Amino acid sequence: MSNPRAWILEQLEAERGRWMLWLPVALGLGIAIYYELPTEPALWLGPALAAGSVLIAFLAPAGSVARALAIGAVAASTGLGLVAWRTASLAAPTLTRPLFSLNVEGRIADIQRLPDGVRVVLEAVRLRGNGVPPPEMMPAKVRVTLSRGAPPLAIGDRLLVLANLSPPAGPAAPGAFDFQRVAWYQQLGAVGYALAPATVIERGKPDGFVRRIDSLRADLAARILHVLPGPAGGVVASLLVGEQTAVDKDVAQAMRDSGLAHILSISGLHIVFVVGLVMGLVRYGIALVPPLALRIDAKKVAAVLALMAALFYTALAGAPVPAQRACAMAAFALLAILLDRTALSLRLVAWSAVIVLVIAPESLTGASFQMSFAAVVALIAGWESAASWRRRLHERAEISRHRWMWRLGAALGASLLTTLIASVATGAFAAYHFNRLSLLGVVANLLGVPLTGLWIMPWGLLAMLLMPLGLEAVALVPMGWGVDWLNAIAFRVAAWPEAAMLVPSLPEASLWLLSAGGLWLCLWRRRWRYAGLPVAAIGLMLGPPPAPDLLMSEDGRVLGLRDERGVVHIASARVDRYVSDSWARRQGQEGAKRWTVSADEQAAGLGCSTGLCRWRKGPWRIALVSDDKRLAEACGSADIVLSTVDAQARCRGPRLVIDRRDAWKDGAHALWLDDLNVRRETANGRRGDRPWVPNSSMRQTAPVKAPGA
Repeated sequence: MSNPRAWILEQLEAERGRWMLWLPVALGLGIAIYYELPTEPALWLGPALAAGSVLIAFLAPAGSVARALAIGAVAASTGLGLVAWRTASLAAPTLTRPLFSLNVEGRIADIQRLPDGVRVVLEAVRLRGNGVPPPEMMPAKVRVTLSRGAPPLAIGDRLLVLANLSPPAGPAAPGAFDFQRVAWYQQLGAVGYALAPATVIERGKPDGFVRRIDSLRADLAARILHVLPGPAGGVVASLLVGEQTAVDKDVAQAMRDSGLAHILSISGLHIVFVVGLVMGLVRYGIALVPPLALRIDAKKVAAVLALMAALFYTALAGAPVPAQRACAMAAFALLAILLDRTALSLRLVAWSAVIVLVIAPESLTGASFQMSFAAVVALIAGWESAASWRRRLHERAEISRHRWMWRLGAALGASLLTTLIASVATGAFAAYHFNRLSLLGVVANLLGVPLTGLWIMPWGLLAMLLMPLGLEAVALVPMGWGVDWLNAIAFRVAAWPEAAMLVPSLPEASLWLLSAGGLWLCLWRRRWRYAGLPVAAIGLMLGPPPAPDLLMSEDGRVLGLRDERGVVHIASARVDRYVSDSWARRQGQEGAKRWTVSADEQAAGLGCSTGLCRWRKGPWRIALVSDDKRLAEACGSADIVLSTVDAQARCRGPRLVIDRRDAWKDGAHALWLDDLNVRRETANGRRGDRPWVPNSSMRQTAPVKAPGA
C-alpha cells in the first residue's frame, strides 16, 4: 500500500452503492454533537452550517468524494438544527421546588397502568395551595401516581386530586440517567403522588386523533388486565398495546436478566405479524371471489391495507422507537411492492432511521433507539455476509436424501445465529445504559422467541380482532397460558448462576467507539470494514472511569461513600432506594446498604451514630451529617463535611463543606479523594448550560488541598 490516500479513494469508489447508508449516521452525528455541547447553541447555527455545506456540495465535482462529504455535512448540520429547534419549541414551565398537599386539577392526557395502581398525566393544570407558581409559570403537564381506590378513568376526564409534587428528578450522580432531559421533551413540569383518592369532577372525551388513540390504548389495556389480572396480564398489555408500565417488576427484572426484555417492546415481531395477517387475509379473501380476483391486483390492495394496519397499530402502541423503526421499514417494503420494486434491506433501515430522527431527534440518545437499530443493522449485515454460505447450504439440502433434516438444521442454525448476532450487537449498549449484561440470552431466546411467534402473538392478534365483539377473553386466556410459560422461561434462565452480571458504568468514549466501529463493520461490504472490529474492541476495553469516594443526592438528603473495597454504602439518616440503587449499579454492585464498621473502627471513632457518620480516607477526615444538632461537632473535627442540613454559614473549620443548598443549586455531587487533592463534580456542571438543567450556569471549583499539603 504505497499510497494510502489512493487506496482509501479506491475503496470508497468501490463502495459507492453504500454511501447512502451513511446519511442517517451523519444526521445522528449532528444530533449527538448538540448534546455534547457545554452550552445551548444559537438556533441559526444549524441552518447556517447547512447552507455553507450546501454551497460546498454544489461547487464540488458531481459524484466525487468531496461532494459526498459535503452532503454528509449538510445532514449533520440539519441534525444539529433540528434538535436545537425541537428543544426550543418544547419549552414549558417546570416547578422550581417541591410543593406539598396541593389540590391538583387537570384533564387526563394519558393513563399508564402499573402493577399495583395507575399513573396519569394531566394537562391544562391548575394548582391550589401554598407556594403555587403564578399562572404563567404553571406546568404544562403533571404526572401523578394515584392511590388505591382510584375511580374508573378515561382520557379527557377532568381530575381533582390532593397530591405532593416536585420537579422532575435530575441525575442521581454526575453522568447518570437524566430524567429531567426526558421530561423536557415531554413538557412534563412536575411529578408526584396522590395523598387521597382522586375525584373525577367532569367526564370528558378525548379531542384529536392522538388523544383518541391514547384513549383506545388505555381502554384496551384495562380490558386486558380485567381478563388477566395477574403478572401475565401486564406482559400481555405490553405485547399488544405497548403498556410496559403494567409489567410486574419481578417479571421485568427476570426478562432483563434472561435477555428476553426485547419481547416486551412492540417492534419488528409485532409489526410483521400485523402486516402478514392483513396481507394474508386480504389476498386469500380476494382469491375466494374469482370475478374480483381477475379485475384487481390483490397483492397491491393487500399491501395498501397492510400499510394502514401497520400505521394504526404503531399509533395504538404509543409509537415507541422500535415500533417506529419497524413500521417505517414495513412501509418502505410495502411501497416497493406497490411500485414493483425490490426492497434493499439496509436502505430500508437507513431511511427508517432518518424518519425517526426527523420526527424525534432526541430519541437518538435513548437506549431504545440505539439497541433497536443496532440489532437490526447487525442482523441484516450478518445475513448479507452469509449469503454465499446460505446458498451453498440450500443447494446441498436440495440434493440430499434427508432434505427435511437439512432444513430443520438450517432453521435451528439460523435461529441460533440470529439470536447470537442480536445479543452481541445490543449487549454493549445494555451494559452502557443499564449496567447489566445478559450472558445466557441465547438460551432464553431460543425458547422464548418461537413460543412468542408461534403461540403468544397469534392468540394476541385474534384477541385484538375479537375486542370489538367483546369476546377477547376467548383468545386472551390461551395467550395468558403462553405468557405464563414465557415468564417461567425468563425466571428459570435468570436464576441460573451467571445468567446476568452487573458491570460498572462505561465512559462516554466507549459509546462513541462502539457505535463507530459497529457501523463501519456493518455498513461497508469490502474487507476494509473489518477495521471496525479493533475500534469497537478498544471501546470495550476502555476501563470504567474512577469511582467517586463520596456522593450526595440532588435533593441533598442522601449521602454515600465507597469503602476501601470499592463497595458503595449509604451514610445518612435517609435512604432513597432509587438513588442508592443507581449509585451501586454504576459501580457494578447489586444495591447499596447502610454503612457499618468493625469494633476496631468504632474504637477509632469511625462509623455512624445519631445523625453523624465519621470516615477516614488517607489524610482526609470526613463527616457526613444528617442531624442539625451534630453539625458543630462535625465541623470541629473534620476536613470535609457533607451535610443534609444547612451548614455553609455555620461550618468554618473544614477545608470543604457541601450542604443541601449546594445540591439544590448544582445537582448531585461526586467527590474523588487522593493524598493531595479533592476533585469535585456536579450533575449540573457535567450537563452544562442547557434548558432542562435547573440553575444551569456552569461552576468552576478550585481543587482542595489535602491537610499538610
